[in-house]
Amino acid sequence: MIIGVAGPYSAATEEQRQQNLDRMNEAAARLLELGHTPVIGMNAALPVLEQANVPDRYKGIMDISLAVIGACEGLLLLAESPGANKERDLVLSRGLPVFRSIQEVVAYCSLHGENR
Repeated sequence: MIIGVAGPYSAATEEQRQQNLDRMNEAAARLLELGHTPVIGMNAALPVLEQANVPDRYKGIMDISLAVIGACEGLLLLAESPGANKERDLVLSRGLPVFRSIQEVVAYCSLHGENR
């Protein structure tokens, strides 16, 4: 499955933002090890926004993140935040699963006959 990984990114300090991004990347690594294709909207958006001169950085981040998550077959939601909730709502509006843990992904795949 192509599974998006979402969670809080925004934080008071750069160190906290990096910890939040690391948490998403660690979860994505576990999904990859299970044979899934993980994607993270923030990983697509941040390098672009570093180079872009746009008036609303948050809008740019969310536009890119939602485009990435829109291509997914499910979402692993690590924790809620305004942006992560928008990603969750997009996935739910398409009738696709939202997982809260790696174990839920494994159980879903076993139940639905997924090879991964």
